[in-house]
Amino acid sequence: MLQYPSILGVKKMPLGHKCYAFYKYDGSNLRFEWSPKKGWNKFGSRTQMIDRNHPTFGKGIDIFTEEMGDIIIERIKHAYPKQFKNIDRITAFAEFFGENSFAGSHEEDDIKQLKLFDIFLFQKGFIRPEEFVDIFGDWDKSAEVVYHGNLNEEFIQKIRHNALEIPLNEGVICKGSSDKIQFKKYGSVWMTKIKTFEYINKLKNRYQDKWEDFGE
Repeated sequence: MLQYPSILGVKKMPLGHKCYAFYKYDGSNLRFEWSPKKGWNKFGSRTQMIDRNHPTFGKGIDIFTEEMGDIIIERIKHAYPKQFKNIDRITAFAEFFGENSFAGSHEEDDIKQLKLFDIFLFQKGFIRPEEFVDIFGDWDKSAEVVYHGNLNEEFIQKIRHNALEIPLNEGVICKGSSDKIQFKKYGSVWMTKIKTFEYINKLKNRYQDKWEDFGE
């Protein structure tokens, strides 16, 4: 089952490219695989396969299958009516979190939710961000777009200082489509993450010299 790629920090990215910046929810990456014959039949966390008996993520499977799975397939089928019959597998990636989730840890009693943030089509690659927005941008189960424009230093500093009109928690994930960028490219999609200084300070306070294990 496909694992989500590691996302590079913005310091390693060339600037000046057009991007969509998606709100970064502070939780855990879950993945869900669909096939024409079996439907949604494989489930995983960022690094391991899971089922409904998993003590933390099992409830994420129920949330996905009850509230999201069918809608995702309907929207993809509508967006790609001719190509859909040739799609052998679809992997959906969603962030699992509650009100008090932080850096991948979760409070058992929190009400949990999922936010869809990416779709991978087997042998085709990740859906381009502009297509993802067209297909899912109006859906409250999808990651919110907080910016569309150039990835430049002014925008980076706005994220670092949490100065967008929309208040951020952790930060953003920026995605674009360009055949010229060769960093961690899947199909023609590139991605990078930017965290707020406030969130980085929270990581430093809790994890001290190990905070960089959670990304810059």
